[in-house]
Amino acid sequence: MTRPEPQPEPLTQHEVECLACIAAQMIPASAEYGVPGADDPAIMADMAASLGRDHAALRRLLAVVDEAAAGSLAALPRDRQAALLARLRAELPGGLAVVEAVVTRAYYRDARVLSSLGVEPRPPFPKGFEVENVDLSLLDPVRQRGSICRLV
Repeated sequence: MTRPEPQPEPLTQHEVECLACIAAQMIPASAEYGVPGADDPAIMADMAASLGRDHAALRRLLAVVDEAAAGSLAALPRDRQAALLARLRAELPGGLAVVEAVVTRAYYRDARVLSSLGVEPRPPFPKGFEVENVDLSLLDPVRQRGSICRLV
């Protein structure tokens, strides 16, 4: 009999606030398109509930961000949050990738966002989605280039 995997501790309120600030900077609400920002409570709840394998890396990143913000990103004004996040992106190339992945996955699962994009908010299977026909000859230059990786 195998033991169940221990569940990671949920994000603290402080971590959720930091994540919400980053999410709001990434994808703000748009009245023009009628979509919520990525810091919308429903999207944030989905985000926190579906961290999966990114849980530990996200917690480490949120700690780095809050440390760079002298304790709390949420305590800074929005313009200083944006400046700090831009600086961290420049200093840590790829460092914010985990939060970008977590935020975009949750955001583009939201029914309001999918509807605004003209996509029916449902799983892709079993019904499937129509894929338009495209000119696959556009890939010929790539095919002619040949393999660019070493096969092991």
